[in-house]
Amino acid sequence: MKKSKNLIIPIVIVIASVLAAILYSHFTGKSIFSINNNKGNMKVDSDKEVTIVDLNSKTRPYAVMINNLNEARLVQSGLSKSYLVYELLAEGGITRFLALFRDTEVEKIGSVRSARHYYLDYVLENDAIFVHWGWSPQAQTDIKKLKLQNIHGLTYEGTYFYRENPLGIAYEHTGFTNTELLDKARTDLKYPKDTDEGLLLDYSASSVDLTKYGEVNDANEVTLSYSNYIVDTYKYDEESKMYARFVGGNPHVDHNTEEQLMVKNIIVYSLDYISIAGDEKGRQDLNNIGTGNGYYITEGKVTPITWKKEKRDSKTIYKFENGKELIVNDGNTFIQILPNTGKVEIN
Repeated sequence: MKKSKNLIIPIVIVIASVLAAILYSHFTGKSIFSINNNKGNMKVDSDKEVTIVDLNSKTRPYAVMINNLNEARLVQSGLSKSYLVYELLAEGGITRFLALFRDTEVEKIGSVRSARHYYLDYVLENDAIFVHWGWSPQAQTDIKKLKLQNIHGLTYEGTYFYRENPLGIAYEHTGFTNTELLDKARTDLKYPKDTDEGLLLDYSASSVDLTKYGEVNDANEVTLSYSNYIVDTYKYDEESKMYARFVGGNPHVDHNTEEQLMVKNIIVYSLDYISIAGDEKGRQDLNNIGTGNGYYITEGKVTPITWKKEKRDSKTIYKFENGKELIVNDGNTFIQILPNTGKVEIN
């Protein structure tokens, strides 16, 4: 009996604590508990929420191959609605984007272009549905071997893709899609809508204090030279706390909005691109399995990071200089994977 009586006080305390939390939440609209989301190492302030993605959603993203030739950039559409964009070399010094869209409506995405096999690694690490229009021989082989769930413009032109040429540019730059068509394709092709894989990155609702994690320097202007053909520049705008994006010295504009792209987070690192022997078009292979160093750039600052990718379908793990897993600010992210022959300038 004494043992039972001794339990009464702790139980009363627990009940009182729970009631106090409920009353606090009711009258203040806030929770006294921190919210733990995604990979388990990111806590959101009780009075703030991440807006770039819905952390409670399990929707699989679409990963779309988007053209980045100078001519095609005149009609390039949808990047401003993407929460995550990869830029990698294709061939001949040109780049293409792999843009991810989730839980958002985008009226036009494109122009959609053909796949390269190493882009599939970044589709896989996001458990995304791959959207492309054409493929290299290597990508065609790998898509079939991996049984990668994809929506292909060569197969579904007129169904889930359409042609549009408002500026009279070359025909190969005129293929587009949108999220309504992609949702229909996902349903028709019976691809799973949800994933349990989680997001690639952890997001913070409050501004990340980079000084907690390693060396920090100013980053008011960032220039990334992939080749003589592609030179990206980011210029920091202190008012918006975002970076205005330029390509070849010109503002990088989304044709949908007619506004310059603004970017919150930039992840930069370099890898070995290797010309495929005997490929007449100069297509590349990419040595992206392993570890290396790079930079995380946000809100006018830069800090060193490391990256690690163990295999094709595993997530690339980014960490701060002190070994803590990377947390990024609430906003869109461009992952810039340059060739080792490229150049990174941060001022």
